[in-house]
Amino acid sequence: MNDTVSTPSIMTRTAAATPARLVRRVRGLSDRAIAWLFIAPTMILLLAINIFPLIWTIRLSFTNYRANRPNASVISVGIEHYQTILSDPDVWAAMQATAHFVVWTIMLQTLLGFTLAYLIDRKFRGHAFWTTIILIPMMLSPAVVGNFWRFLYQPQIGLFNYVIGFLSGLPPSSFEMIGSVKLAPWSIIIVDTWMWTPYVALIVLAGLRSIPDYIYEAAEVDRASNWRQFWSITLPMALPFIMLAVLFRGIENFKMFDMVNLLTSGGPGSTTEVASITLKREAFEKWRTGYSSAFAIILFVTVFGLANIYVKALNRVKQR
Repeated sequence: MNDTVSTPSIMTRTAAATPARLVRRVRGLSDRAIAWLFIAPTMILLLAINIFPLIWTIRLSFTNYRANRPNASVISVGIEHYQTILSDPDVWAAMQATAHFVVWTIMLQTLLGFTLAYLIDRKFRGHAFWTTIILIPMMLSPAVVGNFWRFLYQPQIGLFNYVIGFLSGLPPSSFEMIGSVKLAPWSIIIVDTWMWTPYVALIVLAGLRSIPDYIYEAAEVDRASNWRQFWSITLPMALPFIMLAVLFRGIENFKMFDMVNLLTSGGPGSTTEVASITLKREAFEKWRTGYSSAFAIILFVTVFGLANIYVKALNRVKQR
């Protein structure tokens, strides 16, 4: 009762304290102008956080600036950094390692994620409990996951080697996942697939749940088999959601850093040195800030361009 009485008094005092000139201006604004007035501070903050660093990075990419020498003279080098990067075989090797990682993780996560979503959508007994269990990996921090799997990959005491040894008959200590040139890339792919397959499954599950039941009922009336319903109804209607999951995971995996850094640090040698690891070494180990800025811009343009092309393809699929 007290709140009901006090609320009008507070509003009345606030209105009385508002300058008359401001009141007239606000009353003359349209609803759209008032909406922009409220969201303008947030928009300005987002632009300051995102646009300014991008512009500053572009500026630094044309200079010889080094962050560990802030008082040294800054000289413009034009497009020299870009030319050096695009002709550097080490950079192309890092891009190749990145592409290998992105392609295989997307393929495995899409296949396994769709399978999990399809099974969960069948609503078998205890599906709610198992759905929660399946979602646990994506709830963990990448740092926790990296350290956890680094322990599992230990050839002497790691559980992973013992499981593979039990299934294949090989001695557990006869191979090392993160220390082998051939196996190290796959060790990262396995961890990322384990962690983010549930994320893909959730997105695909949303697509499966959006399919109206009457479509399946009509297909059953037409005596369509389960296989025919899957290829003609389930897969086409879930395809936009599958493509959306691929887009999100592709962008995230292209800039993957923390998990790779914790598991292998780019090794052995440079076998698992993805583009983000190379960028970190150039920026914070060699302190070539201008060079690393140019590399960051190249990565940004690559991801933005590929994502733009993919989104256009996604829109065409949604319009069918």
